[in-house]
Amino acid sequence: MTSATFKDHFSSGSAGYAAYRPGYPLELIDELTSISPGTGRVLDCGCGTGQLSVLLAERFDEVVATDASAAQIADAEPREGVIYRTALAEDSGLPDASVDLVTVAQAAHWLDLDTFYAEARRIARPQAAIALITYGVLHLEGELDRHLQAFYYQTLAPYWPPERRHVESGYRELPFPFAPIEIPPQVIEMHWTLAQLVGYLNTWSAVKAAQQAQGINPVDVLAQALGEEWGDAATRRRVTWPLTVRAGRIHDH
Repeated sequence: MTSATFKDHFSSGSAGYAAYRPGYPLELIDELTSISPGTGRVLDCGCGTGQLSVLLAERFDEVVATDASAAQIADAEPREGVIYRTALAEDSGLPDASVDLVTVAQAAHWLDLDTFYAEARRIARPQAAIALITYGVLHLEGELDRHLQAFYYQTLAPYWPPERRHVESGYRELPFPFAPIEIPPQVIEMHWTLAQLVGYLNTWSAVKAAQQAQGINPVDVLAQALGEEWGDAATRRRVTWPLTVRAGRIHDH
């Protein structure tokens, strides 16, 4: 597996990714801990700047957090117990049978899944679990949400990479050859100012693609429309994302 297979949509915005991507609820970490046979080591693949990795470190002795983007790793949040490495998910560098849990948050749709699943089987301890985690399209409280939905589904429609459909479907269409473990759907909830929301939208790969194609940033137009109805820009408004997990037992014997 070479780095030529890595579709890099995020290195150019790694600092923004670190600053504005939403965190995960602690309920998710509790669920992931409950399906793991132990809490020795977890491999968090496609970790980005460590949003999930640092939370896993609350429960696991060692979190090996890997991302194919060196820029993302450089901007990752330091945390005791988290070891960041620039590496492909499909080639972790970990020993055989050394991991209790393998996680991929908001990145499974970029992977060569056959190769990744083979790697997960190699490094999994008996009864180890795997979890593909994704959050879908955000919603903004009240009438302001109509602007966001039109922006996502209409303005940016031509610019989303085809893999994005897997995020929208909660990874239900991805191949998943493991004995399933049910984890209830959850919700990510943040309370953001207008500037924080705009910062998050600017991390989207489709926004970068649209800006390249059009020569202007479409988020600027949206921000103006939102600003006219937001009121005081410092007011924090509720933003939510549906959160789904496809979890399974790597070796089902």
